[in-house]
Amino acid sequence: MAIITACVLQAGTTAFDTEATLAKAEALIAEAGRLGASIALLPEGFVGGYPKGADFHIFLGARTPEGRDEFRRYFDAAIPVPGPETARLGRAARNANLFLTAGVVERDGGTLYCTALFFGLDGSLLGKHRKLMPTALERLVWGFGDGSTLTAVPTPWGSMGAVICWENYMPMLRMAMYAKGVAFYCAPTADDRVTWAASMIHVALEGRCFVLSACQYLTRLDFPKGLRNTLGDEPGRVLMRGGSLIVSPLGRMLAGPMWEREGVLAAELDTDEITRGRIDFDAVGHYARPDVFRLEVDERPMPAVSNRPIPGVPE
Repeated sequence: MAIITACVLQAGTTAFDTEATLAKAEALIAEAGRLGASIALLPEGFVGGYPKGADFHIFLGARTPEGRDEFRRYFDAAIPVPGPETARLGRAARNANLFLTAGVVERDGGTLYCTALFFGLDGSLLGKHRKLMPTALERLVWGFGDGSTLTAVPTPWGSMGAVICWENYMPMLRMAMYAKGVAFYCAPTADDRVTWAASMIHVALEGRCFVLSACQYLTRLDFPKGLRNTLGDEPGRVLMRGGSLIVSPLGRMLAGPMWEREGVLAAELDTDEITRGRIDFDAVGHYARPDVFRLEVDERPMPAVSNRPIPGVPE
């Protein structure tokens, strides 16, 4: 089929400074383009920020004025989709001549979502995936996605989709993405533990797909003054240490993990490896047992308010 280059982009958000973060994203995407990448991935919540260690002063049964104001600042740093910020990411993808998956914090109405955006070679916004299940305290600041954004977008070399951070521990969600024939399984994350690599190897073997995972390298210096961080205030403290990587469909580590620095990881992907891997395992094909196990996926949008005409009543 083809041999292409893929890049994962490991860097930290400049918190509450969307302009500086977008400039950093543009530089990283341009570097991936110079390396000849056809596909690139930015980490979870890169634009808008993953406020690791922040608690926004939320307690069971109580909030504080200070915490509400911290949330307001975080809310203001999030971006609409589509909007001028997504247009900039699209231009960067177009200039670098690559497909881009980018982790952002999306602002929609009065709610924030942890979202992955997909951009084509021409810079167009091809779709998005909202994180279905925010983890632990993430639920205090992010809303829940629904099945309507279980998205896979076409590329000339196979479909590209995203499963965000601990969504990768949801077996049914993984199965739904495998059923879409995802060749390039993007896993933007904030999980910087050594154990994350084992999970990504498992996903690659289970899905017989290439897995690209990007995590931030984030220090306390990237957090603005005034945002309390329970992990400490030392300027040099590392809040996220990276661990970005690329894995082949048979579980071979092609690049990474990269630790303790910002940078761009690149690897050559032989897309024939996907077919070679499926001779003995296809989770949604010859290795499935639909007579015993079946998964039903509801991909309808689930808005809180749906205005439908009443039969027999003129509009």
